[in-house]
Amino acid sequence: MQKVLIVEDEVDIADLINFNLQRAGYEVFKAHDGITGTEMAIQHRPDLVVLDLMLPGRDGYSVFREIRRDARTAKIPVIMLTARAQTEDRIQGLEAGADDYVTKPFSPKELVLRVHAILKRTDAPPGAVEYEFGPFRFDKNTVKFYLDNEPVDLTSTEFKLLLFLCERSGKPQDRNDLLRTVWGYSDEVHSRTLDTHMKRLRQKLGEYGSQIETVRGVGYCVATPHA
Repeated sequence: MQKVLIVEDEVDIADLINFNLQRAGYEVFKAHDGITGTEMAIQHRPDLVVLDLMLPGRDGYSVFREIRRDARTAKIPVIMLTARAQTEDRIQGLEAGADDYVTKPFSPKELVLRVHAILKRTDAPPGAVEYEFGPFRFDKNTVKFYLDNEPVDLTSTEFKLLLFLCERSGKPQDRNDLLRTVWGYSDEVHSRTLDTHMKRLRQKLGEYGSQIETVRGVGYCVATPHA
């Protein structure tokens, strides 16, 4: 049974999410402040965290940074949940590295579907767990990436984007296909943050960053490595 941690200070909302996730077959833990939420993330190592941003004790962004900073929880996917519905707020959350961003009021059924979609994507894929592409090496099981056999710290989103492109090298990939693969759907907010993720990827790849090519009017493409 997969585990989900809810960090939400409004008890009624936390209970509503808890009820719907349990009915969908998940084991659920709840915390009502940021400090307890951080501690429970480390203690229980959930498969996913639903994280409110306006929290007592420690705000959601601080909790998120703590989760990402600790090696024991760094790869746990996070859905940010907030009443701040402005486009720029959503972009800020996604660009911080969140796997999804849901605004209040929300449909509990839609939230469960998003949880399911993220956990389905983060499951270890069948078949070979390692994939090599020129100087790149992907460990699909641990979601670790190596460049010239040296580890490079990629977020799970960056890992999925680069792997998707490398497995289809030489073929331009449509923006909407990339968005659906990584976030499960495409919209204006995710489309804008996609470019930020690509910019960061290029920076992390250093001299190899130029292999990620922008295809105007289409999306992105990874060049086939030279022999």
